[in-house]
Amino acid sequence: MIDLNETIKEKKNFFNRLVFVYLFFGMLFLFFLYRTFSLQVSSFTDYEIASLENKTREILIQPIRGIIYDRNGKIIVNNQPNYNLILKPSQIDNIDEHINTIVSYIELSKEDIAYIRDNFKRKARLNRELVLKKNLSMEEIARFESRRYKFPATFIDERYSRENIYSEIFSHAVGYVGSIGDDYLEEILTDQNLSLKETIFKYSNGYIVGKTGLENIYDKKLRGNFGKKIYEVDASGKLLNELQEIPAKNGEDLYTSLDVESQKVAFEQLNNRRGAVVAVEIESGAIVTYVSSPSFPINKITNGMSSADFNQLLNDQDKPFFDRAGQGRYSPASTIKPAIGLYGLENQIIDWEYSIDDPGFFVLPEDGRIYRGWKKGGHGNITLMDAIIESSNTFFFSLAYNSEIDKLVEHLSNFGFGRNICIDCFIPDDGLLPNPEWKMNTLNFGWFKGDTVNMGVGQGYLSATPIQLAYYSAFLAKKGTLNKFSFIQNDNINKQETFMSNNLKDEDWQNIHKSMIGVIENPKGTAGRLRSLKNYAVAAKSGTVELVSTETKEDYKIIREVEGQRDHAIIVAFAPMPNPKYAVSVVIENGESGGAVAGPVAINVLNSLINNE
Repeated sequence: MIDLNETIKEKKNFFNRLVFVYLFFGMLFLFFLYRTFSLQVSSFTDYEIASLENKTREILIQPIRGIIYDRNGKIIVNNQPNYNLILKPSQIDNIDEHINTIVSYIELSKEDIAYIRDNFKRKARLNRELVLKKNLSMEEIARFESRRYKFPATFIDERYSRENIYSEIFSHAVGYVGSIGDDYLEEILTDQNLSLKETIFKYSNGYIVGKTGLENIYDKKLRGNFGKKIYEVDASGKLLNELQEIPAKNGEDLYTSLDVESQKVAFEQLNNRRGAVVAVEIESGAIVTYVSSPSFPINKITNGMSSADFNQLLNDQDKPFFDRAGQGRYSPASTIKPAIGLYGLENQIIDWEYSIDDPGFFVLPEDGRIYRGWKKGGHGNITLMDAIIESSNTFFFSLAYNSEIDKLVEHLSNFGFGRNICIDCFIPDDGLLPNPEWKMNTLNFGWFKGDTVNMGVGQGYLSATPIQLAYYSAFLAKKGTLNKFSFIQNDNINKQETFMSNNLKDEDWQNIHKSMIGVIENPKGTAGRLRSLKNYAVAAKSGTVELVSTETKEDYKIIREVEGQRDHAIIVAFAPMPNPKYAVSVVIENGESGGAVAGPVAINVLNSLINNE
């Protein structure tokens, strides 16, 4: 007997399953319909672009860096062409046989051959070039070209290396280029709306960037913008046809204010001694000479140096990589005295008639401590002008004692001490212009009046770099108005700085100049031996930076037996007077006498600049 209820239940279940099947296939149909519409209509553009990208390949084209010139149009840094032997691997069946034939005419090192074998298959698969040898000699080029018909898949092409024409004399000023990390490279390319891709290199060293000096400061201007080539490729990525080329935009040339001839003179005069020379054009603030010694072979650093040679330079006790001109800290010593004299005049502590009796020492009233001058018995009755000419320490000890330290610090800051005075120097040091707050924060010790007294003769905690001393010299020469320094000429980027004086008159500046001329021309001047080295008037102030304090000359004779403990020689100067055009500073470490050792270097640099115009 048939159960009607069971039959109805089965029919209902069947109907439900049928509805489910219809819904499933209906939804499946709608999904395929949606995907078809998406692929054919709504997302067509996206897939078309993706398709094009899959069948095309962008390859970057490296730009050529700009040339660097001196102020007279002489090339300092150029792009030196060299020639590489290059293979088209996709056209070679047997690479070992090809290498054996090549080495019959062109010598390949074990490293060259290993590189060729390691990269041949990949380069052949992708239809890329393979460099067999870099920097071919003219003899190798001639040998290959005469047999070129034997090697239809091999050719010679030009590549560049960055070359400083003068090797070591511009190492710190101009700097060098080197390889670049992926992160920074990606940043550079992103700035040009590009991404990291395969690149057609114009330089043998691949990607390069300015590492130090002007090469670093003006890297963006010098390096230019990458171009690109667009190729059609097959499914494996093999290059087929070139579809489009967007040329690279080569870097801009850089016209500096540096002077090749004075740079040579400064470098030769330093003669590999530890020290620095900085010379500037007073009117513009343009840096014309910038030498730090000892130096290093910049072209070897740029284009390849062995690890042994690099480590030897790195561990050299004379520190050739250290930029003494912009980063070396030295006490200004007696060169500071004209600025201290101007402080006394500005604050009406002294005038040009004011005089003291100099017994050869100064006694600090607070504790009786004795500060000695360099001349035994002293200079007798002496005025400000004579004190600068004869370099009386006692006069400036006394003047500094009567000074307020905060006002004195503010005054010296006007002359460039304790701050950056260069627009485009590479990592310049600010030196040190100390004050009571600095001493407490740094040394956890209070300021003594004796610290101020020491500052009056440029000793104690006060320190300056040679470029700051050149600024100070130029500031004196231009009577308190000067542009910030720069290496670039005709760029109108300089900012003029002016000493806001309440009491100084033009006559005061003229008398400072007169006293500094007397340092060389007056019979009592401390740099009289420079008189015969030039045919024009020079205003100067020499100094001796005391490294170890001694009570007597006998003590110093013992100290000087160790070269590293001898005093530094220092001088600042400007010329020709009465209308000075150039200012210079020279520091020679452990040179002892500013007038006798640093002075001739300064005069020879000035001669080069003034007599060769």
